Amino acid sequence: MSFPKDFIWGAATASYQIEGAAHEDGRGASIWDTFSKTPGKVENGDTGDTACDHYHRYAEDIELMREIGIDSYRLSIAWPRLFPDGGTTRNEPGFAFYNRLIDALIAAGITPAVTLYHWDLPQPLEDAGGWANRATVDAFEHYTRACAEAFGDRVKLWITINEPWCVSWLGYMSGVHAPGRQELPAAIAAAHHTALAHGRATRVIKQVVSDCQVGITLNMTNYIVPVDADAEAIKAADLLDAHINRWWIDALTDGQYPVVLQEEYGDMLSSVVLSGDAEILKTEPDFLGINYYSDSFVSTAREVDGALRDGGLFPFAERADTRVPEHLQSTLTDMEWPVTPEGLGVLAMRVHTDWPAIPALMITENGAAYDDEPDANGEVNDTRRVAYLTNHLASLQSAIAQGAPVVAYYAWSLLDNFEWAYGYAKRFGMIHVNFHTQKRTLKRSAHTYKQIIESDRVPV
Repeated sequence: MSFPKDFIWGAATASYQIEGAAHEDGRGASIWDTFSKTPGKVENGDTGDTACDHYHRYAEDIELMREIGIDSYRLSIAWPRLFPDGGTTRNEPGFAFYNRLIDALIAAGITPAVTLYHWDLPQPLEDAGGWANRATVDAFEHYTRACAEAFGDRVKLWITINEPWCVSWLGYMSGVHAPGRQELPAAIAAAHHTALAHGRATRVIKQVVSDCQVGITLNMTNYIVPVDADAEAIKAADLLDAHINRWWIDALTDGQYPVVLQEEYGDMLSSVVLSGDAEILKTEPDFLGINYYSDSFVSTAREVDGALRDGGLFPFAERADTRVPEHLQSTLTDMEWPVTPEGLGVLAMRVHTDWPAIPALMITENGAAYDDEPDANGEVNDTRRVAYLTNHLASLQSAIAQGAPVVAYYAWSLLDNFEWAYGYAKRFGMIHVNFHTQKRTLKRSAHTYKQIIESDRVPV
């Protein structure tokens, strides 16, 4: 089987993870600048101050994209590079940088796919409450309009927010991501406000850029339960599925959140949902972006009374055993995630079946962390990543053959980079980066991806 001839082959990155130049040309501080400089928050005390130095080396990186042969590059814009205070004061050198980057991509024959928010909130907005504060939705709308007006003549593919579940729950509940808060009401408010921000941003982009496509990117998974699971385990899996998979999709397709979560969150949710919000939440998406890394598992339920409201740092996790099954332990990546390639195709078919109003799907991230380094010949033989890539693409190809409307695949990631709370300890890139010298080396996976793109086929 071949992929469709018009299938989009891409690679993805995020601004804070690769750009560096954290203190140059008027860029303001983001919540990740603050978080990474807080002792104990990031492995080895790493920060994104330099990262891959993409800010200065983007031309070199674009040449590497051309060498691989990708059709489209998914980048994100650093909000504090454009509006350092998170308000209305523009930083023109920031706009100039993204104009240079976008123009260089187009000149190279690579379509830019722009993500407006990949987690680097301007610190002044967090100081005022962050995503838990409804005013951040207003600020995001203003920022979105400025981006659409500045870049919309050339950028036709837009993603509003990347992984709003991580934004709200890892940032405001578990605290393992910036801004590092552990406040359940704030997490619920942030979850609603990110959904609201997507609705408002979508309308703004459509107003400014008539010939564009707009979507949101969600991190999704399949919750696998044993065939003999009891009712409590099944209920726990349903709560987790609603919490991670259905919240934002139900919002944009139906204008409401899953009933089980409305009941679970009660007044903490109803108090932040205002009259008229349902109409804003519901949009007509051009596509849904899916970030998929592995399946998840729920084996047995646990008896826990009030775990959520008593301050459990990860809702519902206390209610079920979510450990990776023993038969998958040998497949774990460096992130300790199991390798379950069949799940990508299953998930694509599930979204197509359960939410038929979504006309197209894009796999906006898919990849694995492995610590392969250059050998004596300077080559990086990341055979495990090659297997991960090809097996997941084979699963995706099968789903397309069954009718799943998948139109694009963006490998995560183009470059080894700053991996959030793990710093530089985890490598997801198809291109190896020596973080001391900034030397780039195409790994075997990059060469394999090039072959796939050229043939529209997964090698047997």
